[in-house]
Formats: sequence, C-alpha cells, structure tokens
Amino acid sequence: MTKYSAANERIKREYFAYLKEAKGRDDATISGVAKSLARFEESTKARDFKRFHREQAVAFKAGLAKAVNVRTGERISKATMNSTLRDLRAFFFWLAHLPGYKSHIAYADADYFNLSDKDVAVARAKREKRVPTLAQVRHVLTAMPSATVLERRDRALIAFAALTGARVGALASFRLGHVNLADGYVEQDARVVRTKFAKTFRSYLMPIDDGALALFTEWVGELEREHHWGNDDPLFPATEMEVGEDGGFRPAGLLRSGWSTTQPINAVFRRAFETAGLPYYNPHSFRDMLVRHAMTLNLSPEAMKAWSQNLGHADVLTTFTSYGTLPTHRQGYLIRAAGQKYAIEGATDPIAELEAVLARIKAQATGSRQLWPAGD
Repeated sequence: MTKYSAANERIKREYFAYLKEAKGRDDATISGVAKSLARFEESTKARDFKRFHREQAVAFKAGLAKAVNVRTGERISKATMNSTLRDLRAFFFWLAHLPGYKSHIAYADADYFNLSDKDVAVARAKREKRVPTLAQVRHVLTAMPSATVLERRDRALIAFAALTGARVGALASFRLGHVNLADGYVEQDARVVRTKFAKTFRSYLMPIDDGALALFTEWVGELEREHHWGNDDPLFPATEMEVGEDGGFRPAGLLRSGWSTTQPINAVFRRAFETAGLPYYNPHSFRDMLVRHAMTLNLSPEAMKAWSQNLGHADVLTTFTSYGTLPTHRQGYLIRAAGQKYAIEGATDPIAELEAVLARIKAQATGSRQLWPAGD
C-alpha cells in the first residue's frame, strides 16, 4: 500500500501554487514536477521532507540509474533522469528557505540531486529527429478513407497540420472563425487557441500542396453548409459517442465542442500513418518537415523570416536551431555535392574563396539585424 505524509502533501500543494502563480508554470509542467516528487517519496517511503538528508539524494540517484521504463522494459533515459533530478533540486532548494525547513535543509543539499557532467552531456545531446517528407504526407492523405464525416474530419486535420505547422494544442482548440480562406490564413489567437507561451500570431497556409489545401477547404465548406457551423464552433470537433446495440460505446458523429486533450489528435495521426503503411509521425514533426522543406527552396533572408513568423517564432534563429537540423543523409549529400562542385569548377585560391564566403555571410547577418530587430 502506498504511504503518504500529510505534511508532505501540504507543502507540495504550496509548492505547486508557487510554480503556477509566482513562476507562471503551466499545468503540464506542474504535473511533471508532481511525478518527480512522487517518485522520490516512493524511494524514501514518504518520509517527512524535514528529515531529508543528502544521502537520500545519493541513494535516489543510484536507484534511478537502475530504474526500468514500464512501457519499454528498458532502463530510463538519461534525459528522464536529468529532468527528474532537476525538478527535485529546484524543490529542495525552495524548501531550504522556508520556516520549519531551513533548520533541516541547507541550500547546498539540493546540489546532491545533480547528475555528473558526463551524464548531463548525454542527456542533452541532440538525436536525429524522425521527420516525415512531404511525399509521405501526400501518400497518407491519399490513403485515408473519407466515407464518414469523422473520416473527413481526420483527413482535414492532417492536411491543416501540414499547411500550417500548428502545434497539437492549437489544433485541438481552433474555431471556425479563426480561418480566412479568402486571404489564405488562420489566426492563432491566444485568447482561445492554445498556443505556446500564449503567443498570438497569424499563420498563412503554406504553399506546399494543392491537394492538402483542397481537402481542408472542402472540410470548412462542409462545416458551414451541411452542419451550419458558425465562427464560434470548433474547427475540428470532438467525436460524439452513443451506446450501441451490444451495450458498448461507438462513434455517432460530431460534437459541437472541440477536443479537451491532445490524445485524440495523436491517435488520428497514428491511425493515418498506419493505414498508409508508414511509421507513425506525431503532429509536432510536421513543423520540422516544413522547415526542412523551406531550406531546400533557397529562400531569400526576407522570405525565410516570413516562414519563421508563420510558425510563431520571433527570431529566425529559433527556426534554424530548433527545427533546422539536417538529417545526416542530407548532410552527407550536401558535403559530397560541394566537393564535386569544387572539383569541377576548380579553385585557384581556396583561401580567397573562403574569405569571400565569410564576408558575404557577415554582410547578410548585418543586413538581417538591421531589417529584423531582436525578438523575444
């Protein structure tokens, strides 16, 4: 039976309120912190936090290194270890200043939750992302069924994600009134749409695929004409359920409300890719896909800035650093292609060529700073 400490529960509630009201953390972040604290309490059998000793932190780290992921059956990743220990370090550092706790916990005690520098480097190392190609997304849209209204909703959802790169939380909360097909854009209004950092911005439908645009346009028309949807109705309604003849629940149509969570959207993407005979790609991977596509278009700095703003980035460097990492096969192709070009064209003075390239980059960067002031 799981043990609980009333004193611990009270102070955790106070900490969660501090994270939300003072630090501005969202519910998902606080939920993650709660899981980290619960895992630590399990290791100490819910011992009162006032009885914390640095040896508990050392023992917890050792146990965490041997812990197994229940879903995969493998050792938990260094990244999971790092985030869990980071949550605990912040919590005990906060406890160290409170009356009733500061006589038992020193600020330095929280440092015992740190991983080694080597493990932190492993945890923070970037791995190559799995990103779909535009051709794969087109194949998925072609393979998706469309006989029922729910199937057409699902197909339009994936088409819209490809056209906008909208985050999964935003996909669940768009309303029909946010769409302007005449001018080809959607308003990501943070008063209603669940955008990251509550940013409000406009996303134009990206010119990537006429087929996807047609599917989305048809869906908007269906909502307006056949279902008499208005501006305040959801763009992607949730599924209405009914009791079937066998006593179980079955889909019955569209609810006049949107999804309250993002799990149904992930499920739609999973089914769609499986139906097309492809590995699953989550909605967020479409943002990487769009950036990689943009990088193949040889866009001007101004056009790349527009592409970046379309994704909700205040700084174009965010677009490159967060989503612009090339897959290794593309990296190799470009390096080999550059070598072949050099061999064909020849180079009488490679140092002079390099200096010229650096000068162009510096001039372009200077021009970019003048055109686009630093954002947030």
